[in-house]
Parts: sequence; structure tokens; C-alpha cells
Amino acid sequence: MQAIMLASSSFHITTIPKPQNSYFPSSVPFNPTCKGNYRKGFMMFPLKCIDGEIQDTDDKSEDVEKLPISSSSSDISSYSWCAWIGGLGFVETSYLTYLKLFNAEPFCPIGGGSCSDVLTSDYAVVLGVPLPLFGMTAYGLVLLLGLNLGGWKLPLNINQTDGRLLLLSLSGSMAIASAYFLYILTTRFGGALSCSYCLGSAILSFSLFFIILKEFGFQELQKYVAVPLVTAVIVLGVLSTSYSSLSSASPRSGALEFPYYTTEITTESTPFTISLAKHLHSIGAKMYGAFWCTHCHEQKEMFGREAAKLLDYVECFPDGVKKGTLMVPACSNIGVEGFPTWVINDEVLSGEKTIEELAKISGFQVNVDSQPS
Repeated sequence: MQAIMLASSSFHITTIPKPQNSYFPSSVPFNPTCKGNYRKGFMMFPLKCIDGEIQDTDDKSEDVEKLPISSSSSDISSYSWCAWIGGLGFVETSYLTYLKLFNAEPFCPIGGGSCSDVLTSDYAVVLGVPLPLFGMTAYGLVLLLGLNLGGWKLPLNINQTDGRLLLLSLSGSMAIASAYFLYILTTRFGGALSCSYCLGSAILSFSLFFIILKEFGFQELQKYVAVPLVTAVIVLGVLSTSYSSLSSASPRSGALEFPYYTTEITTESTPFTISLAKHLHSIGAKMYGAFWCTHCHEQKEMFGREAAKLLDYVECFPDGVKKGTLMVPACSNIGVEGFPTWVINDEVLSGEKTIEELAKISGFQVNVDSQPS
């Protein structure tokens, strides 16, 4: 606050400095006092003067409000948690990938042989790729992104905004996939506790997703809510498509232990099916199946009793099914994913085929007299 002193004989403008320990905001009224008369006294008029120091203070406060919020210690802690979760998940899924690729027996902390049942089932493969390999890739990306956003200098050509969005997308897809697999474990394998590794991976995925949601916050998450939703739809679509044909390719969860048995073929063979069976045998075609597979039995019924005996049929579970039972190497080595599986001219074909399809695929020359009626 400044004031002007008016003298009687002449006007001398003098600046009275403001007190050192007081500050008068412009919003506080200042009432001047008059002593004596105009010629012999003086009057102090309040003037609204803003010096450079006060102006700088206001500007700085405005600048602080406009500055973007930088990563605080809690943000760095969130990214560190992401890196730790990504590292643990990467180690676990790498171990499971090794077991799947080399058909090794896993160490199962709980559940006995159930870990092997899940790992060797058709649900452990998605689109021809081992499921643990997808998990290893996802956890590896989470580890790298967590370290990069946490301040580690990694050769990743990605900015903070894109990195955070990628983490949100990854964590959302991993969480929805884990929920889907828990459903599979419950309906097909007798409960989530049947696979301790699956349960552990689900806990890691859900924890990662909740950490990312907390790091974004509700207001910011509203802007990017479409990101996890779109990835969730894509993941569910891929998994549903991959598993849609497996309803009869694996034994039911309530019948994980039963001995081997045979089924009788009741239909009669035709000249065409007998000729086709001989042709398939001559070119080395093989049919891989399981004794409990209804589609395998129906495939044999198409050929009939006599022709079915001429087929090169490989039973993948000749000793029955029980906890920890693996497919015989003859089946696992060719990558059998469902039953029945045909190998014709070095081509692996999954699923039940009609007689006409098998004739066409194998290059069987159809004679008019032997065509199926």
C-alpha cells in the first residue's frame, strides 16, 4: 500500500513504505485520516498500487495451478508394484511354458496331479499356441512398462501417456482372461483349487488391474474407459472361439478317473467306406482319438464295423484316464488339440470329418460303382 502526502505550499509526493510485517490486500478497505486543515495539515489517500513483488506472487500461484501434476511418490510406488507383479508372473508363466513345450511333469504344491490335468488339457492351448506363452509375454510387457514408468532408463520408445494406457489395456485383458479361466476350472476341473498356478496367476492379474485403476483415478478413467472394455471384448471373443469346439474333446470334471473301455461299432460298412479305409491305410493316414470321445465313436460308425478295423487308429489314452495322466507321445508329438484328429498327407486336421471330406482330402479316386448311397 502506498500513500501520497499533500503539503500546503507545494505538492511534494512522497512514498511511505509499507510496514515490514504487514500486508494489506486490496479487498480490505483503507480509510484515510485528515489532521488539521488543507494548508497546514496533510491527507493520506489510499492508492491501489501493485508493486512488482506482489504481482510475481500472484503469477506464481496461477502458474502452480496450471502446472501438470507430476508423478508423486505414490505413482512411483504403483509402477514399482506393477514391475514386481510382472516379474513374479513372468517367472511363473516361463516355468509353465517350459513344462508345456517339453511335456514335463509340474510340481504341484496343492491339488495333487490336477496341475498336470490342466496343463495337458486342450484348454492349455489357444489358437495353436501354448496358453502359458501368452501369459509370459503379457507379464514381460508389464515388467518392462513398470520399470520404464518408474524411472528406469530402458530403451523403450514410448512416452508416459502411451505407457500408462498400454498398462491399462494389458491389465484389463489379463484380468478378464483370468476370470474366464477360473470359470473353466470351476466347470471343467472341479474348482479353482485344482490348479495352484492358475489361481496364483489370477491373483496377480486382479491385483495388477486394481493397482492400475487406482493409479488412474475415477475422473481420468472416465476418459479412457473404452480401452479396457474393447480389450475385454476381444479377449473373450478369442477365447470363446478357441474353446467352442472343446466341449467333447476332454473328459468331464466329474469323471477325471475311469479305466479304459472299448465301444462296439454297430453299423455295416459299404464298399465305398471299405475302399476309402484301404486307401487311407495305404497313404499312411492316421486317426487319433480317445476312448471316451463320442465324436471319435461317431467317426468310426461312419465307416462301419469292417472298414473301421482297417483304419490306422491311435488311442491317446490306452491306460485310461486319472489324475496326472498324459497323452501318449504319439499324440502329443503331433500337437493333438482335440478328438478326433486326422493326419493325412502330413496335414493335421482336427474334428470329425464326413466320408466325402476324407475322400477329397486324401485324394481318393471315387469309382461310380463304389460311391456312397
